[in-house]
Amino acid sequence: MTSARDITRAVNPPRAAFLDFPLGHTTGKPHEPDLQRKILVEALSSFETMTAPGSMMELPFRWSEDEEWKAKAFAEGDDRTPRHDTPQYQDEEDRRRAEQAGSPSCPVCRS
Repeated sequence: MTSARDITRAVNPPRAAFLDFPLGHTTGKPHEPDLQRKILVEALSSFETMTAPGSMMELPFRWSEDEEWKAKAFAEGDDRTPRHDTPQYQDEEDRRRAEQAGSPSCPVCRS
């Protein structure tokens, strides 16, 4: 199951059920177990009919009556933390454990 069509196409899984819902809501809206169950059943059923590798079935559910939620989701921008060239640790103990667990040949583990 996916809510990220472009990413899923790039990864090219054997089969995928696509739900055009906001990221993080791949199995439905919060606090709506009946809808979540319907989505899950539909997704599982779709795998019975997709026979070609790389198939993607779009599930027939909609987040809302219009597409305004998409504009809002895209307008909020990217709030991820910046990437670094070196590993980032929560604290010194985290760093120490990572270094102990890492392989001596791992350039990232030893930087």
